[in-house]
Amino acid sequence: MSTPTTGAPRVPDKPTLDNLEERWAATWEEAGTYRFDDNATRAEVFSIDTPPPTVSGSLHMGSVFGYVQTDAIARYRRMRGWKLFYPMGWDDNGLPTERRVQTYFGVSCDPSLPYDPDFTPPEEPGRDDVPVSRPNFIALCHQLTAEDEQVFEDLWRRVGLSVDWGRTYATIDDASRRTSQRMFLRNLARGEAYTSEAPTLWDVDFQTAVAQAEMEDRELDGAYHRLRFDDIEIETTRPELVAACVALVAHPDDERYAGRFGSTVHTPLFGVEVPVLAHPLAEPDKGTGIAMICTFGDVTDVVWWRELDLPTRSIVTRSGRIAETPPPGVPDGEPWRAIAGRTVKQAQRVTVELLAASGDLVGDPRPIRHPVKFYERGNRPLEIVTSRQWFIRNGGRDDGLRRALLEAGSELDWHPPYMEVRFDDWVSGLNGDWLVSRQRFFGVPVPVWYHVGPDGEADHTRPIVPDEAALPVDPTTDVPPGYSAEQRGASGGFTGDPDVMDTWATSSVTPQIACGWVDDPALFAATFPMDLRPQGPEIIRTWLFSTLLRSHQEHGVLPWRHATINGWILDKDRKKMSKSKGNVVTPMATLAEFGSDAVRYWACNGRPGTDTALDTGVMKIGRRLAIKVLNASKFALGRLGEGSIPGIDAVQEPLDAALLAELAALIETATAAHDEFDYARALELTETFFWSFCDDYVELVKTRAYGEATTGGTDSARATLALALSTLHRLFAPFLPFVTEEVWSWWQEGSVHLAPWPEAGDVGPYAGADGSVLAVAAEVLGAIRREKTAHKRSMRARVALLTVTGTPETLAAAEAARSDIVDAGGVDELVVSVGDALSVQVVLSDES
Repeated sequence: MSTPTTGAPRVPDKPTLDNLEERWAATWEEAGTYRFDDNATRAEVFSIDTPPPTVSGSLHMGSVFGYVQTDAIARYRRMRGWKLFYPMGWDDNGLPTERRVQTYFGVSCDPSLPYDPDFTPPEEPGRDDVPVSRPNFIALCHQLTAEDEQVFEDLWRRVGLSVDWGRTYATIDDASRRTSQRMFLRNLARGEAYTSEAPTLWDVDFQTAVAQAEMEDRELDGAYHRLRFDDIEIETTRPELVAACVALVAHPDDERYAGRFGSTVHTPLFGVEVPVLAHPLAEPDKGTGIAMICTFGDVTDVVWWRELDLPTRSIVTRSGRIAETPPPGVPDGEPWRAIAGRTVKQAQRVTVELLAASGDLVGDPRPIRHPVKFYERGNRPLEIVTSRQWFIRNGGRDDGLRRALLEAGSELDWHPPYMEVRFDDWVSGLNGDWLVSRQRFFGVPVPVWYHVGPDGEADHTRPIVPDEAALPVDPTTDVPPGYSAEQRGASGGFTGDPDVMDTWATSSVTPQIACGWVDDPALFAATFPMDLRPQGPEIIRTWLFSTLLRSHQEHGVLPWRHATINGWILDKDRKKMSKSKGNVVTPMATLAEFGSDAVRYWACNGRPGTDTALDTGVMKIGRRLAIKVLNASKFALGRLGEGSIPGIDAVQEPLDAALLAELAALIETATAAHDEFDYARALELTETFFWSFCDDYVELVKTRAYGEATTGGTDSARATLALALSTLHRLFAPFLPFVTEEVWSWWQEGSVHLAPWPEAGDVGPYAGADGSVLAVAAEVLGAIRREKTAHKRSMRARVALLTVTGTPETLAAAEAARSDIVDAGGVDELVVSVGDALSVQVVLSDES
């Protein structure tokens, strides 16, 4: 069907891009243009699991890049008739927010302090942070994140995100905490969540445990130290951990040590007797082929310790220093006292000096450069300490669950498809369960308490859980059922779990939070499982995997049908843009300079999964395109006359039919690209057609459309112009929402973003028309322009003689467009001649 139009267009005298964002954003909000229909059924809904941006500073152009691409998808689906469920969340809990609050207010959290209802933070941060209670600290976190969220929302509105701003959530609000805690309690009830005293990756600066997914390798300078254990020599980069050594290990097939397996040696300096064992993870070609197992130097030590059932001799504390007292079995002699209480780096220096003095250091240390594990936000290498933590089973130690998750990943539609391998590699490489507890303050509390025995110790084997109806709870301030506040910490009483959950433990339930799993069952039924998860590639292993895991455990289904993975933004040196690298560009200045539509054009030129440079040159092209949409729309609408616009039945001329045939092909290919989530291809196709439409077709028919042609066909041209313009406005709408809404408002009722998506059937019987008529006419007109330009003549200069040579089919096409070629080119005489290929000869009239 053709799009209904109004009467005569209302075109402003001087169209401009200025202030379109502010004006139309306000109009959309007032009209509820993007508001979700609460009466929609699941079959009618397209729901998007929008990434909640981290509210701990400012957004950068990398953020804009991915969100704009998602918005183009959302706008297309809305115009295709779906009821869009497109909420926005704010990820405001966790370490980034804590650090920002500490820096902004000049405070630090001391959980031992009581709540001060009259506390006011310093006007300016001082040299030393002011210690405050946990409740006071959390209140400051809420205060600052609320301010940041408003700034973020203003920017997203400026960019033109078509989210439903009436449906926002924060990962620390009551609904999110209630949902996250409910999911955790369900995991606990099924045995999927458990607590354990175990080796834990630990950041000594942030003072918190770190999960496998939060680690990254960084290349650091180090050295191999060759140490003598009686008559066996080993090489290590961690000589300071000699006191933590519990065994030596070599490969079972290494003949050099086959006769030593089952024997013992003594550690240098400390003289502790340790066994020589075999394990297949030992590398015969690394160093001397035999290694010391310490508790704990790296994650391989943890594997050996667990699988060989070795004792624990931990010496590194949570502060990153060597313990004051030695572990059982290690003598408290001079070597120990030399390293006790020192930092790991200091202890290494002292240990090497002692080993050299004792003769147990063989040769000089051998410099190397090697990868070292860091927390992704940390500044010092991770240590492995023993502590009680909460874990959720994720397939790292359960091959059955691992296979089920890999199968679920294969059922997800990945865009682009090759991103699935990143998921598969991550799941296949998991070597332990998901550590979800964190020793921080601003997060979702682990919702359990423990009974305190007669000895004053907490019984971690039988956690006390709240009723789901009581959620959310904070065990550090709330009282469990069956107890009174006076029993906190007392013998026979209770104590609350002091930890909070990893931020991913809450982000992993964004579908349940956004869709109202706990609080709105009707909404949940209409929106879950969701249709789309858009995100970046670097968090496939964290956000995507953990969300899929939680949905698999609780609901037994995928949380969404599709996952779109955007690429990274690169700086001018082709390096990934990130806050940690200090090479980010914030959006506001760029938006002010080029306009939101231009920035969106740049973002949507980035193909799915493809890294894209931050290129202002592309934004300039986008701005020129937006201006051209304004001016071309004004020009074309100005040719439609004062009366009502003719319908498609008025189309009679071959050139008009050819344009409509090309338009139908564009609709089909652009729609197919959108259906495959290839928004960049859809934009490319639409833009290419648009420039040809402006340069060729509009120029060819402008005289006829204005009613000044030497022959008839005015209504035919006007009907074609109107349908093409209506179609192009809608095809551009997902990418250039502000300028398309502006030009649509000149001649159509309602919002272009709620208008139906074009269909090839809109062009009626002309979808199969001969498109060569337009192609030949455009080539002939182009030759005329080139000749005038070459002779530095005005485009209005007359052509005395135009000769078109070509095959009979080509000449038939030229004859079909004869009147339009003559009018557009200013041709006095047009003759045609049969030949093998199309050629055009132009003889210009003499200048008068």
